[in-house]
Amino acid sequence: MIRSPQFSLTPSAAALLALGTVFLTACNSPTVDTRFEPVSAAQTDGEKRAVRASESVTLGGKRADIGFVTLLRSGEQRGDSEQLNVFGQVLDQTQTPIMQTDGSTTIADSNDFSSILQVGSKLFSVSQFESIPGTMYLTALAQDPSSGRLSAESTTALDLSGIYGIWNPCAGSVTPWGSHLGSEEYEPDARSGDASAEAMASFFGGDTSKVQAYRYGYPVEVRVTDTSGAHSVVKHYSMGRFAHELSYVMPDERTVYGTDDGTNVGLFMYVADTASDLSSGALYAVKWHQTTPAGESDLIDADLSWIKLGHASDAEIDALIADGIQFSDIFATVDPAADGTCPGAYTSVNANGIGEECLKLNPGMEQAAAFLETRRYAGYLGATTELRKEEGISFDARHNQLYVAYSEVQYGMEDNKKNGADSTKYDVGTSNDVKALFNSCGAVYRFTVGEDSDIGSPFVAQSAHGMIAGRMTTVADPERLNPTTIDAYPSDSPFANSSCDVDGLANPDNVSVMPGQNMLLIGEDTGSGHQNDMVWAYRTDSGKLTRIATTPYGAETTSVYYYPEIDGFGYIMAVVQHPYGESDEDKVTTDSAERRSYLGYIGALPPHR
Repeated sequence: MIRSPQFSLTPSAAALLALGTVFLTACNSPTVDTRFEPVSAAQTDGEKRAVRASESVTLGGKRADIGFVTLLRSGEQRGDSEQLNVFGQVLDQTQTPIMQTDGSTTIADSNDFSSILQVGSKLFSVSQFESIPGTMYLTALAQDPSSGRLSAESTTALDLSGIYGIWNPCAGSVTPWGSHLGSEEYEPDARSGDASAEAMASFFGGDTSKVQAYRYGYPVEVRVTDTSGAHSVVKHYSMGRFAHELSYVMPDERTVYGTDDGTNVGLFMYVADTASDLSSGALYAVKWHQTTPAGESDLIDADLSWIKLGHASDAEIDALIADGIQFSDIFATVDPAADGTCPGAYTSVNANGIGEECLKLNPGMEQAAAFLETRRYAGYLGATTELRKEEGISFDARHNQLYVAYSEVQYGMEDNKKNGADSTKYDVGTSNDVKALFNSCGAVYRFTVGEDSDIGSPFVAQSAHGMIAGRMTTVADPERLNPTTIDAYPSDSPFANSSCDVDGLANPDNVSVMPGQNMLLIGEDTGSGHQNDMVWAYRTDSGKLTRIATTPYGAETTSVYYYPEIDGFGYIMAVVQHPYGESDEDKVTTDSAERRSYLGYIGALPPHR
């Protein structure tokens, strides 16, 4: 059977008695010692072109030879149809390939989160491709019973017409009930009429009138319902509209945390009305109460409280969108004064990375604001909207710790500064709650969770604590404003121009707990930080950081996600997105097959029960 990254729960596990039993078992079980064979930072041209991973692991005293295994690369066909069975091919609402101007089909090299789902005796992977429009594929997997090696049997594009297509799907998670929970990142701005909506029109045969901004910016759930691969695809409008990086369901199967990628963003919590059903619930936004002195560290502490934004069902918000609601129906606006103030009837908000706005909620628009303009409304009600590039999230049940990656600690997370220099751009219009020292290499924070009887959840984050940060070089911090900054690498070094220490984190993105092992997996999404993105295994008890994978030039590590046991074997899902796509583009030709993304995993590992 497949076990969730924490423990296996049935829908009845929402009962507190069942939860108590689970936690007692998790806390009393011995800690498993896990050790990966380290991987060096890529130095030679050959190493910088390869996917490299640990060659062995010892888990609970059991040693296994492992490595990176490729299941599929974008553009590969598994099945008879050149229309539906080409992995990563982008289709329109009629399931017809979207063509480029040169007459070629559109193949996305942007594979992001790919899940492993077990349905009866069958294994499937759902993959989402981070593009506008995006695409999703269902891949049937086979498992060798002796070695645990996985292979791709077939892959089929999902029909996304029922959800009006998908917008820039990014990270995701597997729910405790075994579904794929995806995302839509960088939602179009309904106020300004985001120009990128024109790209989405290709899903509708080029008809821009069918692109409604309020249709995009939500979690997307895929349930595979039987061994034939039958499935459903649902967009959860009641979970709020923002730049969903990842939604993570807690063990009660009701409490869900949603991270928000971008500049001047928030952290959100959703509490479903019914366990294992995300179609209706209450939405909350975090309020940060910093306890560390302003500007003292990039790893700060804070107490947390939560502001309720509203309650809704998917059907209620779907109806608002179907009726053609516009931004001007929800908010009235005026321009801020030169001194950054708003007229008395208007509230100052800085919540979308576009600067200060003066907003006034129109009568009766509370629910629409909460679920269609979630980040703006959070700022309007006084929640914290100063966070920066909030990425992966994972939960350690043994220690009641939620881990959240901040790819960069800067801008609104500083105290009226931009990378250490005076600037009010990101704090004007906010309550200036977050006052950290800047670090463009990013950090991972841990949040302690506990019971909140008012909210009605045993998994409410109550405090935040900085845990581990990257170290800038003087490429990023020439004046050494951050005391952890190190010297830049010399010009003849294989790491020349790296803005982050190659033996530390650079822009952490995906995180995944290895339960019962005091281990957190951390994947990077960096540009100048490291020339080659890396995956790390971090010991949360000792602080030891071990590099376990590196990716080719210009690639991003995505979908880092741990599966403790699938029919006797463990796996670390690890996708390599857009090789040669963010840097070093000239090292291969524009049509090179080496640009194709990799769907793969690190393993097979010994199982962890």
